[in-house]
Amino acid sequence: MLHTVKEVSDMSGVTIKALHHYHRIGLLSPSEISAAGYRLYGRRELERLQQILFYRELDFPLEKIKQLLSAEPDRLALLSEQRELLLERRERLERLLRTMDETMDSAKKGEQMDMDQMFVGFGSESEWKEALSEQNEHLKGTYGFDLMEGGAPIDVPEMNEQAAEAAAFMAAMAEALRSGKKHSGEEVRLLIERHITFLREHGHETDAGTFAAQCRFFLSDDFHRSMLESQQTGLAYYLAAAADACAG
Repeated sequence: MLHTVKEVSDMSGVTIKALHHYHRIGLLSPSEISAAGYRLYGRRELERLQQILFYRELDFPLEKIKQLLSAEPDRLALLSEQRELLLERRERLERLLRTMDETMDSAKKGEQMDMDQMFVGFGSESEWKEALSEQNEHLKGTYGFDLMEGGAPIDVPEMNEQAAEAAAFMAAMAEALRSGKKHSGEEVRLLIERHITFLREHGHETDAGTFAAQCRFFLSDDFHRSMLESQQTGLAYYLAAAADACAG
């Protein structure tokens, strides 16, 4: 039985616009297109969509999902792998919820929570190594640069703080792009300057020039450009142009 794009949208909760985008980028093609031009999806396409949505729940970017599914892996094996990833996420969320409950309980009692309990669940060294592994493999294979060289331990609280800053900065830049703010405008320049100040305060030898060079690298490198573009279409280009404008 074949389903129209609207029927697939209704049953999956994925918007028609998103389904069209998935088709456009080669992530999910319809089984066939009718003489009238309607996209039609069969059982196989619905199963692939389910796999895509499992990966989206795990925050995988679309380009990465496309790579993972390109080899048409065994469905049962893939579901088993996705289940393990979701279980790991659930365990981490449960740890975070316990930390939140304990924090709320301490606040209600007017007590100070033990410092070593305040950040339970906010990532571990092994989680950070896993999170960085794909990027590290790309950098080693393409540029011969190893993020993990020397095997020095990861400062988890520092990494958490820097990740939070990076996420907030990229979200603000994406919002500036969506709202039509000029890349060379004062508001965007201040966002970049505040971010550079944060980086310098956390031990990075960064100025407007080196930051602009880094953004140009992100734009030229397929892996990093895809990461940015999966967050907001055009973000890699907007960021590079804004950083160049800030550097003068």
